Amino acid sequence: MTNQPSDLIDELLEVYGGDGAQAQAAIAERVNDLRRAKRQTVAPLSDAPVVISVRDLKKTYKVGKTKLQALAGIDLDIHEGEIVALTGASGSGKSTLLQLMGGLDRPTDGSVTVHGTDLRTMHDGKLSEFRNQTIGFVFQFFYLQPFLRLATNLEVAGMFAGTQRVVRRERAAELADKVGLADRVRHYPKELSGGQMQRAAIARALLNQPKILLADEPTGNLDSTNSAAIIDLFEKIRDELQTTIVIVTHDPAIAARADREIKLQDGTILG
Repeated sequence: MTNQPSDLIDELLEVYGGDGAQAQAAIAERVNDLRRAKRQTVAPLSDAPVVISVRDLKKTYKVGKTKLQALAGIDLDIHEGEIVALTGASGSGKSTLLQLMGGLDRPTDGSVTVHGTDLRTMHDGKLSEFRNQTIGFVFQFFYLQPFLRLATNLEVAGMFAGTQRVVRRERAAELADKVGLADRVRHYPKELSGGQMQRAAIARALLNQPKILLADEPTGNLDSTNSAAIIDLFEKIRDELQTTIVIVTHDPAIAARADREIKLQDGTILG
């Protein structure tokens, strides 16, 4: 790609008359194209180690006397350093798949292997410990404790993991800076915007230095500007920390920013 970003911006401003939302949208899309092209210069993700392996994964829920099949046999590999989007209509099985990959629920049949460990072999206590050490979770709702200042909210995961106070405070401060909240650590959640609260939730999820981050509709309560900022942050986390990130989303703009989109329908993978 021979064009430089400044040349592209000048070109697009000329095409669209120098200003306006259409020009801005085209510029943003072209810049994203440049970012994606830059990422493609590194080794293909398929050559990276597999960190999550799902085989013939099935999940059936019992509602009264009725059985509801949420997953009907999923086979999937997630590679180190990928940002993967799970998409599909409500009820397609996206969140169920994410919860099973994170060990928050157990499958009816099939297996989930994370960093070479088959989650089926672990009892609840060991599984909980493994989750705390290996996986970070981000949800649509921020789940920040309203009576704790941000600095303490960020430390909560370290408290449950038994991390020494001095270590978790140092990590919390570093993460607050990384997500752009260093000047908000003395604030309570009610004093933060929606975008700031979600960035705080991401920082909290990273406190135990997980190699995998699982996010369920992390931009569902945010406007488009804050949603784009959250995906920028995910890309920064992946690039700087080599974190593997899986995102459940309904937003096609978010899915387009991922390295790979996996579409689900009726508990199976399309295509």
